[in-house]
Amino acid sequence: MISPERIPPCSARALELEAGDTLVVIDPEGQQVSDLVAFAREDLREYLSSGRSIDYASRLWLSSGDLLYSNRSRPMFTIIEDTCGRHDFLLTPCSRDTFSIIYGETEPRPGCEGNLAEVLAPWGIGVDRIPVAFNLFMNVTVSASTGAIKVCPPRSRPGDFVRLRAEMPLVVALTACSAGQSNNFSFKPIDYYVERETE
Repeated sequence: MISPERIPPCSARALELEAGDTLVVIDPEGQQVSDLVAFAREDLREYLSSGRSIDYASRLWLSSGDLLYSNRSRPMFTIIEDTCGRHDFLLTPCSRDTFSIIYGETEPRPGCEGNLAEVLAPWGIGVDRIPVAFNLFMNVTVSASTGAIKVCPPRSRPGDFVRLRAEMPLVVALTACSAGQSNNFSFKPIDYYVERETE
């Protein structure tokens, strides 16, 4: 058994993956979102693209068997296994502005955007280069009549996980999301581990 690494509430971690590695992201306590962003190691200007991935899948909610594409239309991940089945690829990582505009906080926190930029700094990736994340376990509904979106409590239960196979060498960052609405107003950890192709 591989012992998972833990991302404490309201923080982030970054790691490198080789092609063929499998990243397993776990919601250990349930109803906790994890923002995932990824960049091609050979050229960090290539990043995981919400628009390309949704366009090529022809649906908003991606799950087992789907490919996640880069902005250059190359596969970055394949979703191998998904026990939750509902994730968001529409909303941007929460930020200081999110907490000010949506929550009315007078002393805003860095949020997922700031946390991702902090852990990606060793690769020279700053806050302005954080794209729309693949928001694991996030439950966003869309009204068929008006297009209005609503952030609902995650459907993930304790121990739910997503298994993603890297299709190229990647730099990846993950959060334990800091936005109350996304996590049913309870901040919890996220666990992850990597299955190496050579192991």
